[in-house]
Amino acid sequence: MTASPGLDTAQLASPDLLRSVFRRHAAGVAVITARGEQGPAGFTATSLSSVSAEPPMLSFGVGAGASSWPAIAATDHVGVHILGEHQQDLAATFARSGADRFGPPTVWREGPEGVPVLDGVLAWMVCRVVARVPAGDHRIVLAEVVLGDPSGQGRPLLYHQGRFNGLRD
Repeated sequence: MTASPGLDTAQLASPDLLRSVFRRHAAGVAVITARGEQGPAGFTATSLSSVSAEPPMLSFGVGAGASSWPAIAATDHVGVHILGEHQQDLAATFARSGADRFGPPTVWREGPEGVPVLDGVLAWMVCRVVARVPAGDHRIVLAEVVLGDPSGQGRPLLYHQGRFNGLRD
């Protein structure tokens, strides 16, 4: 077991400190989708968390300045998609500003409640938005799971050190 770093290297809180610390935190990769007035909207999220089993509820964060925020802010339902390690390009597309996220090669269909549902993911859920909580320059969205499908095949995609990665055995 190694010793903890000394307090002499501690830094005061800042956006750079937070980003540096969370680069060391491996996170699963999801894509959140919604039906918007201008068509389907979506973004890559690593902030997805399970909140409650009864009722089944989850949360995710979205930047208040993000291009997908207007659709998320106005919709009653969102799609939550857990990506597999084979979907690095899809994750990058939904993370890139200005990308045509729903154009080829993205394969999707309109699902329940009009939510865009992505094909080939490990799992997906349609969720009813129950709250949007201001949190600095982001909003935390709480959503209750309505239905989903966990039957996709493969291993999860992770985000670590600023890159998309697969699990290593």
